[in-house]
Amino acid sequence: MLLRSSWRRLALPPAPRPGHGRAGSEAGAAAAAPRYEVVVIGGGHAGTEAAAAAARGGARTLLLTHRIGTIGEMSCNPSFGGIGKGHLMREVDALDGLCGRVCDRSGVHYKVLNRGKGPAVWGLRAQIDRRRYKENMQKEILNTPLLTVREASVEDLLLTEPEPDRPGKCQVTGVVLGDGSTVRAGSVILTTGTFLRGMVLIGLEMHPAGRLGDQPAIGLAQTLEKLGFAVGRLKTGTPPRLAKDTIDFSGLEEREADNPPVPFSFLSESVWIKPEDQLSCYLTRTTLKAQQIIHDNLHLNNHIRETTRGPRYCPSLESKVLRFPNREHQVWLEPEGLESNVIYPQGMSMTLPPELQEQVIKSVPGLEKAKMLQPGYGVQYDYLDPRQLTASLESRLVQCLFFAGQINGTTGYEEAAAQGVIAGINACLRVHGKPPFIVSRTEGYVGVLIDDLTALGTSEPYRMFTSRVEFRMSLRPDNADARLTHRGFEEAGCVSQQRYEQAVKMRAALEDGIATLKSLQFSISKWSQLIPEVPISSSRRSPVRIIEYPELEGTHKDHRVQLLSLHRTTPEIIPYV
Repeated sequence: MLLRSSWRRLALPPAPRPGHGRAGSEAGAAAAAPRYEVVVIGGGHAGTEAAAAAARGGARTLLLTHRIGTIGEMSCNPSFGGIGKGHLMREVDALDGLCGRVCDRSGVHYKVLNRGKGPAVWGLRAQIDRRRYKENMQKEILNTPLLTVREASVEDLLLTEPEPDRPGKCQVTGVVLGDGSTVRAGSVILTTGTFLRGMVLIGLEMHPAGRLGDQPAIGLAQTLEKLGFAVGRLKTGTPPRLAKDTIDFSGLEEREADNPPVPFSFLSESVWIKPEDQLSCYLTRTTLKAQQIIHDNLHLNNHIRETTRGPRYCPSLESKVLRFPNREHQVWLEPEGLESNVIYPQGMSMTLPPELQEQVIKSVPGLEKAKMLQPGYGVQYDYLDPRQLTASLESRLVQCLFFAGQINGTTGYEEAAAQGVIAGINACLRVHGKPPFIVSRTEGYVGVLIDDLTALGTSEPYRMFTSRVEFRMSLRPDNADARLTHRGFEEAGCVSQQRYEQAVKMRAALEDGIATLKSLQFSISKWSQLIPEVPISSSRRSPVRIIEYPELEGTHKDHRVQLLSLHRTTPEIIPYV
């Protein structure tokens, strides 16, 4: 049951723990509708980043969520980052977002993917302890100045006449809650995730829900349709959960974490966990028996028979069996926490009836005796055509109304967080009468993400990849702070003084290091003695030009080894390596 009149004031420390010490009164709220500069609807990954970004920018912000206890909930996979996605996390962090540093305090397995290629396309990734992540995210949100959280459902929008010099047929001025009360706002951000007319499917059973156990948003979906928004339908799914102590890992392929682990946040010198305490992931594969079970029971699966588009790059096991028959399909067994007995079988998203899911599970090597703790299920939900948005994520139809996350047709925590921080920044700037904060395709992965959505739209859940980025050689994960932190501080006001000063120092150190390298010149004979494996031409005698040699790069898989080679030859660069 929703606690629709529950308020929590978060600006004054110490913050109360979730579920305790609610302040405020329903009578006071009824006397005069409260007013905020920014109201954010939804407490998922987009909503938390949006609310925190708006508050950091100086806007008095309200975050509305069905349940405060689910803030920071990882609804699907217990991981963050990956190829392309890790870039988004670094860019969110560069704008002082939350998810990167929360992951650095919550991960149990850190891994940099794609190390066989150049550093421009490396993918930072981590397995996350679900409980720790939720606790740490709630601590961040519940201690953010200017941010208030309220448990409530939102059923409608308050609208008024539009500003004459801007596009849009009306302007949002607040929201109507499920209990009939209203909240006034200068800007409203919708981050409803999969809750907009959400429907959960298991086998032939269907019931309204945005996530297993949580009610969908129906009234809001009807309001958006009446306003003339083009609405589509997408679907996603999640695999069953398994009991760790019932799995036989002995014959499976183990994948260990990196040592040392690489943090997500530019502010983190290291992650919270010791390298030797990290948990491993294990690889197994499906069998032809699993394929046969799925084929024989497709008539018992509504989700797979629907015409609604699902995620191409994270398909259900049923979809993979139909598209790629007679093959083994990878299943990664991922831990859900240090003290958790739950294993997440990545690659086994299913919506068959529970008893059939158990049969599929037991047909997989290592899972013959595995106990299913929760069945997999599918979710179908409404999304809005993102071409109805500007590059600031403000609606073209309704002024001061912003959208972020899966409501825009994306999939993934990282894509949601990236949209959330941009929407939060721009909602704050909008009420303060300042120009929008736009990241172009040349400046960041988040710019590519938003440009793809707002210019091209999407008919399937959109996922970020490095291949979508034309300027990926210069948009590396290691220089996100140099690209965005200065702009975030000077133009958006969403970056702390501490982070800005660190970025300034880093930029100055890089410039000094490059100047030092350029100032040094060695003879060809000396270079031949120091690096005999590389033929040196007369035009390349400085260390900065030596780095450009493909022969040197091909000699070492890790670009840091190149700098260590120069370390030997030019001690002057030691402070910059």
